[in-house]
Amino acid sequence: MGEESHSIQVSGMQFSYDANSPLFFDFSLNIYPGSRCLLVGANGSGKTTLLRILAGKHMVGGRDVVRVLNCSAFHDTSLVCSGDLAYLGESWSKTVGSAGELPLQGDFSAEHMIFGVEGVDPVRRDKLIELLDIDLHWRMHKVSDGQRRRVQICMGLLHPYKVLLLDEVTVDLDVVARMDLLEFFKEECEQRRATIVYATHIFDGLETWATDLVYVQEGVLKRSDKLADLKELKNNMNLLSVVESWLRTETKIEKKKPVNSPSPLQKSSPFDNSPFRSSRHMAYYR
Repeated sequence: MGEESHSIQVSGMQFSYDANSPLFFDFSLNIYPGSRCLLVGANGSGKTTLLRILAGKHMVGGRDVVRVLNCSAFHDTSLVCSGDLAYLGESWSKTVGSAGELPLQGDFSAEHMIFGVEGVDPVRRDKLIELLDIDLHWRMHKVSDGQRRRVQICMGLLHPYKVLLLDEVTVDLDVVARMDLLEFFKEECEQRRATIVYATHIFDGLETWATDLVYVQEGVLKRSDKLADLKELKNNMNLLSVVESWLRTETKIEKKKPVNSPSPLQKSSPFDNSPFRSSRHMAYYR
């Protein structure tokens, strides 16, 4: 398949917060339109950083290293402004155009927040309000974390995205709300060929929901598989058991490493002296 067939294409990406230990080195990944991709890995493996890079919130060297919808994730700001690329993370905030990050905990109503987003299809808005069971009279500083999360998700989905990046956004939802939302996402992918990358540690019901699985370990792509082709699932294991076995194996390997053993990512490379090395002060937020 050609480049134009990828929703997301990462080619030889290098990224670091710390000058001595790059988090990603020569990282490559392809995700296709219509995919519902689970992003899994241990805490600190790089899942959130990867999603933020794909969302254009961190700069990496080279315009063609990270491509989303055949555009540079960082340099082509029209991706976010058009609503084609949407990102929902763990923080209680929503990026609204040039206004930047808006907090969702002030003394204002859910209606004020949701209806304050411009250029929205009212039918889609009403569907999301009903789907997420939002009371428009909720005062945002008085509601529970789960209720506030529903408003955040609603605002993030008001525009019909082409690529959606999700970082643990369902963690505060109850079972019914989570399953209804996953079904909505499935319809978006099947009907509009939208692409979703979903980082989560909650695997209930995802065996039949996801189409792809990406496993990252310490910034290294360890697995990238179609879920239907995953041999472990064919051996009567559920998804939770499969991921658990990978992470337990990872933990055992870590325990066997010598205390002063350098990480394989810490070896010298041309990246060490590259002018494109990303550092904390180069992380931009939009």
